[in-house]
Amino acid sequence: MAYVARSEAPLCTEQFGSGTARGCRAAAADGSLQWEGFPDSVSPDYLPYQLWDSVQAFASSLSGSLATHAVLLGIGVGNAKASVSAATATWLVKDSTGMLGRIIFAWWMGSKMDCNAKQWRLFADILNDVAMFLEIMAPMFPTCFTMTICISNLAKCIVGVAGGATRAALTMHQARRNNMADVSAKDGSQETLVSLAGLLVSLLMLPLVSDCPSLSLGCFFLLTALHIYANYRAVRALVIETLNEGRLWLVLKHFLQRGEVLGPASANQMEPLWTGFWPSLSLSLGVPLHRVTSSVFELQKLVEGHQEPYLLRWDRSQNQVQVVLSQMAGPETILRAATHGLVLGALQGDGPLPGELEGLRNRVRAGPEKESCVIVRETHQVLDKLFPKFLKGLQDAGWRTENHQLEVDEWRATWLLCPEKKLL
Repeated sequence: MAYVARSEAPLCTEQFGSGTARGCRAAAADGSLQWEGFPDSVSPDYLPYQLWDSVQAFASSLSGSLATHAVLLGIGVGNAKASVSAATATWLVKDSTGMLGRIIFAWWMGSKMDCNAKQWRLFADILNDVAMFLEIMAPMFPTCFTMTICISNLAKCIVGVAGGATRAALTMHQARRNNMADVSAKDGSQETLVSLAGLLVSLLMLPLVSDCPSLSLGCFFLLTALHIYANYRAVRALVIETLNEGRLWLVLKHFLQRGEVLGPASANQMEPLWTGFWPSLSLSLGVPLHRVTSSVFELQKLVEGHQEPYLLRWDRSQNQVQVVLSQMAGPETILRAATHGLVLGALQGDGPLPGELEGLRNRVRAGPEKESCVIVRETHQVLDKLFPKFLKGLQDAGWRTENHQLEVDEWRATWLLCPEKKLL
């Protein structure tokens, strides 16, 4: 029996002392009580993620203090012979390089970070460690000092773009009561508190290590190791219930091999974090129509044999799948198109497949590349039976199929079902 709330007013409230009262509503699915506020207002992975995130922020704050000390030393702070004008010029060149890099990187990679938020988050923190290492090493090479800190600041600005974008994506995932602003504000306050603690410890640490470069470098390496480990644990703690290409491939492969759908917790634990940027199959969703066809004959080959609101072109030699989406394509269509592309990729891989796909794999390995259109058409027919089962399995396992994190371009198209008849 489904429970439906009759109004937006809470069913009941509770209050501790003179504090703010919190309301309670019934869950639409099973009628369980859902209280406003922590922990019901955030995802189950919120607490372990924030604990490890605090550890990495503390380690990064201490490393940043060592790097700042080295940069100020290299610029000439404490050196009577240093020129204020030269130090100012160096600082301005450093900042302008970083600003330019921030703009270019945001334009180039901004749309990709939602799809692989965990990988980009890990990438940003490792790049931040590389930037701080360059800053610590810069005073040891005075002739290359300006160039070194410019490269370092460029890397830090890329870190700012990637870190900010992925933080927004993860906040959206963790906010469960339409409370994204609240979760974001508390995350910022927590990070500020941790950074403050790091600054206080830095005041005690710097006098002990500043006179010994080797000791300072040793502390930096220890803090960096802790920073990377804590980041890995934080990202690995995340259980995202929407499908990107990596998670979809893991779930689909398991389904094809065993007939079962992995749940979000299992798939997230198996998701590659270091190599998630380079999938073996090049899958492009939402490409322009002119990129996949240049004649009526080619268009007819793409259209015939199915009624789905997408057209798919498979280049076997480059292991590349390009998908043109119709104006009517919604999240379920996009999910099917991505599944279709990954199934074609599986035909060129190893591992067990269902009987109908195993026969197609043998034909792919034995037949010429010109039969790709025939294989695509026949996989449409296989997916007509397979995809509804897969989709229901996803929903039963806890995946949110009404949304996705697949990388989809903005191109949409319309086409006739039988374009050659228009010419008669």
